[in-house]
Amino acid sequence: MDIIITHVNADFDALASTLAVSKLYPEARIVFPGSKEKNLRNFFIQSSFYMLDIVKIKDVDMDKITRLILVDVRSPSRIGIFADLIKKGNVKVHIYDHHQFSKGDIKGDYENIQIVGATTSILVELLVEKKIAITPAEATVMALGIYEDTGAFTFTSTTPLDFKAASHLLEMGCDLTVVSDMITRELTSQQIGLLNDLLQSVTIYHVNRVDIAITTASLEYYMGDLAVLVHKMIDIKNYNVLFALVRMEDKVYMVARSRLQEINVGVMASKFGGGGHPSAASATIKNMPLAQVRERLLENLQSSANPVKIARELMSYPVKYIFTNTLITDASEFMVRYNINVLPVVDKDGLKGIISRQVVHKAMHHGLSTYPVNQFMSTDFEIISPDAPLSEIQSKIVDKKQRFLPVIFNGELAGVVTRTDLMQILINDHKDKSLKFQKREINRYGHSKNLSGMMKQSLPPHIYALLKEIGGLAEKNNYIVYVVGGFVRDLILKHENLDIDIVVEGDGIGFARILVNHFGGRMRHYYKFGTAVVIFPDNFKIDVATARTEYYDHPAALPIVETSSIKLDLYRRDFTINAIALELTPPHFGIMLDFFTAQRDFKDKAIRVLHNLSLVEDPTRAFRAIRFEQRFGFKIGKHTTNLIKNAVKNGFFERLSGRRIFNELKLILSEDTPCIAISRMKDFGLLPFISKEIKFDKRMDDLFNRVKAVLHWYELSFLEKKPLKWQLNFFALIYRMSDVGMEKLTKDMMLPGHVLKIIKKDRQQAQKCLGWFASHKKPKNSDLYCFLSNMTTLALLFTMSRTTSDDIRKFISLYFTRLRNIKTELKGRDLRDMGIMPGPIYSKLLNSVLNAKLNNSVKTRDDEIKYLTNLYNKEKKKTSHD
Repeated sequence: MDIIITHVNADFDALASTLAVSKLYPEARIVFPGSKEKNLRNFFIQSSFYMLDIVKIKDVDMDKITRLILVDVRSPSRIGIFADLIKKGNVKVHIYDHHQFSKGDIKGDYENIQIVGATTSILVELLVEKKIAITPAEATVMALGIYEDTGAFTFTSTTPLDFKAASHLLEMGCDLTVVSDMITRELTSQQIGLLNDLLQSVTIYHVNRVDIAITTASLEYYMGDLAVLVHKMIDIKNYNVLFALVRMEDKVYMVARSRLQEINVGVMASKFGGGGHPSAASATIKNMPLAQVRERLLENLQSSANPVKIARELMSYPVKYIFTNTLITDASEFMVRYNINVLPVVDKDGLKGIISRQVVHKAMHHGLSTYPVNQFMSTDFEIISPDAPLSEIQSKIVDKKQRFLPVIFNGELAGVVTRTDLMQILINDHKDKSLKFQKREINRYGHSKNLSGMMKQSLPPHIYALLKEIGGLAEKNNYIVYVVGGFVRDLILKHENLDIDIVVEGDGIGFARILVNHFGGRMRHYYKFGTAVVIFPDNFKIDVATARTEYYDHPAALPIVETSSIKLDLYRRDFTINAIALELTPPHFGIMLDFFTAQRDFKDKAIRVLHNLSLVEDPTRAFRAIRFEQRFGFKIGKHTTNLIKNAVKNGFFERLSGRRIFNELKLILSEDTPCIAISRMKDFGLLPFISKEIKFDKRMDDLFNRVKAVLHWYELSFLEKKPLKWQLNFFALIYRMSDVGMEKLTKDMMLPGHVLKIIKKDRQQAQKCLGWFASHKKPKNSDLYCFLSNMTTLALLFTMSRTTSDDIRKFISLYFTRLRNIKTELKGRDLRDMGIMPGPIYSKLLNSVLNAKLNNSVKTRDDEIKYLTNLYNKEKKKTSHD
């Protein structure tokens, strides 16, 4: 006979695991070896889980048991009388559990033990693998187990498997209303009273540099949901470690929670016959007074708690450093002499930055050996105090990817902790088991996240299907392909962007051919860069490129490209928020690759470059940083701001070709609110690189705002017309420049010669237009038409933007919306049919009819004929008289 058992004081995870494993062992009987939590008993009463084959212990013939299936437990002290049965060795034991190993744990003939948030998650994964159906009611119970044991996915023990299992249960019809009702019950008046007693009796003990909260209370009766009260206490007081000891009747109940790696509450609970995880555990203690339990707990903590390692014990000192005015070449020699990879940079006021050997060598490659290090040092970095715990050090070095961590005491540099120091500590401590630390998976995905759900939800169905199909083709042909850059960035920011850039680890042009052979269409390829443009039959385009890296021969040069990996391909990008990719090749479709903390920068809304020489190698990135800052409502990071200012100070923008600057300017002027970007360019000192005559002030700001209003009106009024956004904004930028300045700008920006003629003509027309209106306060419609019809659309829109007169804007609007579309119904052939001899008189007569129509003197064809006949007769009389 097969028997399924779990631990005494069974909780929801125990129940859910029992239910799940019964589907793997359908012939097995379920036995609860001890009492159940009060919530659980209520749940049994309220629900209809009578379909489970649950039997009482007294009805079980122990001699007939051939196999025990243990779920959510492997401690013999927590399975009651079944522990004696296992000792006899007459039964096989199968174990499904998620608790960490403790001394004395049962060894199974078969074990599936994974350190995850809930045992239920392990079993749901097995049910999915074996394709065993789960009903909505069963899914609800299993979800209860996962939600309770992971603290609704807030406990540090929660893993991706727990989320994956919960997701599957939702698909199976889990009722989250029931889960919410069961997990978040309102406290009774008795529970509120106990919670108050526990809060009042808290004592903080400082054990091995760790603050541990212990609270006690006594009741003459049993009260369930003690774990709920402990959660409430942690929410209220924000304790890192809490032990609650409550005497109820003749037993002491322990519930413990820990957020610190140094305090494993599962180990502490096991010393009292209980168990659990490093972060959550419980025990039921018999035959021991409450005061004695507390004293023994303190003794165990003193002997077992791992001392918190702090920075002052780990740091290296004294520290080698250089000054802000140290030259790059001297910094290089200093690093070689002392075999140092990173140096702090100081001045008389203290630490100012850090600089790496990689940055120093790259600066020398660009011929910047005589520049001071403060031009290229990192100024955006983390620091710690001498008392910083190991967890803080690990977070700043690993999560924020800072290999060198200065230790600051009273404003002075007291020491440093390096990435190598941290790795040595973790490796040594892991070997002797004195420090438990979370496993961090180091893989090719960096800080990865699965965005396939977001893709399906946010992208048009045909684009999502296209990307899936591209991924399938890649898998079939042994390629790994990614969609990269702005497409991924805008997907995360929920901005529409269907400009798809595919990067291939391998032969990008070869994969482009595969796409054309599969989908049809055609392609253009560029062997020099390993890129291709695939044009689909419906003219939709995607760019395909071989993963590549690039280097620069000198500052502001165009890059030299070489084949590389996806990580190095992303490293060559301008900003962290653009250095991300989504893999399309199954089974990793939708996995985001983030090697350079882009997710942090999305959260912080920050624009940051990837390395300190980014602005040296390509100064145009400064213009893009400003453009993205305004478009997305982000802020350029402090360190990136300093790098831009240094690039301006050192004249790197002067080495750029005018065409590259103009291309970036054109993109800025194509944004909805370019005046903010122009103002930022002024702040950074970038406007002189366009023209020294451009001055951004309130007059220009007001002009840009009027341009925005005019463009909005024009685009709404004439949806079919091509917008003139960047051109009109360009006029706003240069309208006060002299003709000489304009000629220099067009030459510096390498614009074609005819562009200068167009700009001059349109500027003159706009100025002429304003002068005409000054002398024509109330022009007739025909005069408006006659004057304005000779002007370009751009000149008219700029006139509307330049003027502050509502009347002038109304007159030009009247021309755009009505007058310019008015035509005479009569044509030359009509005049011929009327017997009028062809000649210059045709133009004169028809223009007169048009003027009359513009001025509302004639309306219909008959009106035009009558008006023209009278006019012609007058002309004939005048001619005959002459």
